[in-house]
Amino acid sequence: MEKILNNIDETRTWATGFAKTLHAPITVALHGDLGMGKSEIARKIIQTLRGDNTVVPSPTFTLVQNYDGISHFDLYRIIDESELTETGLMHAIENDITLIEWPEIAKNYLPKNTIHIFIEEYEQGRKITIK
Repeated sequence: MEKILNNIDETRTWATGFAKTLHAPITVALHGDLGMGKSEIARKIIQTLRGDNTVVPSPTFTLVQNYDGISHFDLYRIIDESELTETGLMHAIENDITLIEWPEIAKNYLPKNTIHIFIEEYEQGRKITIK
């Protein structure tokens, strides 16, 4: 499935609707270059499911943030996949709604039913492809 998102409001609206389809355990892998909106989509999913006032900082430096059954991973700084065991990734995949930014390093750990969202520039907005 492909979807064109022309601006941040459309991205947030799409992420809100998508969030309502998620039930644990499920893994969502967010693929895309820097600045494509991976964190914004993850933030809106978390706020939709845990409340609009939920503060959702980027887990770039902490690697993971937990929100009562939702785990948000940013694996950008992981160099070796052996480091993933220390992050709690496997526990999250087995139990939570797990959102993973930069999932390429974890490809050997992702379940077969992982939802892959690819985000790329398209005209003035973004094109997302869901597999």
